[in-house]
Amino acid sequence: MKRIAPATPVALMGLLVCLAAPLAQASQITLDTRYSTSSALASADAYRTAIDQLAALAPTAGYGDTRLQAYDNVSNHGVFGGPSQNVAFHFDVAFNAASAGQWGFRIGPDFGKGGAVFLDGLVEGFKTNDMWWAGSYANPSQDFIFTASLTAGNHRLDVYGFEGCCDGGQQAQFQAAGSSSFITFSSQDGHNPAQAPEPASLALIGLGLTGLVRARRR
Repeated sequence: MKRIAPATPVALMGLLVCLAAPLAQASQITLDTRYSTSSALASADAYRTAIDQLAALAPTAGYGDTRLQAYDNVSNHGVFGGPSQNVAFHFDVAFNAASAGQWGFRIGPDFGKGGAVFLDGLVEGFKTNDMWWAGSYANPSQDFIFTASLTAGNHRLDVYGFEGCCDGGQQAQFQAAGSSSFITFSSQDGHNPAQAPEPASLALIGLGLTGLVRARRR
């Protein structure tokens, strides 16, 4: 009868560490800002294309790219210490819908030259007027409010817009299926996208499995 050698310390350590490694955090929110003096554009796709092209370039002083803890009271000058005018914004929110059903969304922007909202790549809002929600969702011309039927799983919200002057705090919230209240997108909202180990954790899993295979062969 063959005897199976016990797992080596390296193998056990690799497996234990990977099991303890954290999964991806709740709603992942990124912000890209760039200098722009663009006027209002003719379509939602035009906003997305123009701002994605700007975001592909390195940011100039006073603008940047970052991960946000919360999509609340966000402005270019507040986040990057840069100008409060001539700003192109792209907010990218990756989140997980724990339950399927009708979800609600509302975005309070400060887009003096208009903007657009996409959910899973589909247009959900588009305006060319001067938009400033001013902390209230009472005026439909000044915000984006919509509902969408979501499947359980990962989803992505993209918000694009241009601000010419007086960059004010912006916000985005969701109302989960079956809920009666809106919650601000944040790293603590409980809607983790892509429930999978980070790359470092995957490497540790490989190390642990390799160690176990070698121990068994010996």
